[in-house]
Amino acid sequence: MLIAQLERRSLILFDLDGTLVDSAADLYRAMNLSLEKLGFPLVTEVQIRAWVGKGAAKLCETVLDHLFGDANPEQLNHLLDTFVEIYAQELCVDTKVYAGVLEFLQYCQTHQITMACVTNKPEHLARGILDVLGLSAYFKMVIGGDSLAERKPHPLPLLHCMQQQNALASETLMIGDSSNDVEAARRAGIDCIVVSYGYNHGESIYDCQPQQVIDSLAELVDEDQVRRRA
Repeated sequence: MLIAQLERRSLILFDLDGTLVDSAADLYRAMNLSLEKLGFPLVTEVQIRAWVGKGAAKLCETVLDHLFGDANPEQLNHLLDTFVEIYAQELCVDTKVYAGVLEFLQYCQTHQITMACVTNKPEHLARGILDVLGLSAYFKMVIGGDSLAERKPHPLPLLHCMQQQNALASETLMIGDSSNDVEAARRAGIDCIVVSYGYNHGESIYDCQPQQVIDSLAELVDEDQVRRRA
């Protein structure tokens, strides 16, 4: 079953890390710089790729749990503050836009579909990445993990965007890469497509039974062009 059906969408919500951009190398670099500054043991990029996707605080908590078996609040706050400060200084040393993303964003813009970025990354960091990579102009809204009272997998960020843009559930589509995105979309009552190449906390994306999995956002352009010609 084809889920996108772009001709009936007025709003598309996108996750950021692992969906639009591959940011794991910079997250890994910033995390190890932070750990080194605090005198803690270091972690590997493979580990970071398995742990990202639930926001900076959860990433720091997972790192500390791995290193010490537990994360006390003072230790967690110290690492989180250090990590956010270091990461914000160089957001896009190695961060890249995934293939197919620009093509899809331009296609949606051409067809006057409103787009919003809904991520668990702190909002100022998300906006920084979008700015550096030249993606900001595509998004009417950017909602970070600290923008509202709840974050994904809670449906509030999705419902907030829908309300602000006067979009019905049937007109809204979520595109992400993790079980967080799938659960948030289900709870918001909207369709969700996930990419196969992103971050899902080290688990198979198929385990959360998504409606549709794609290898590139460019597939949705091809699918829509075929539908429009039919």
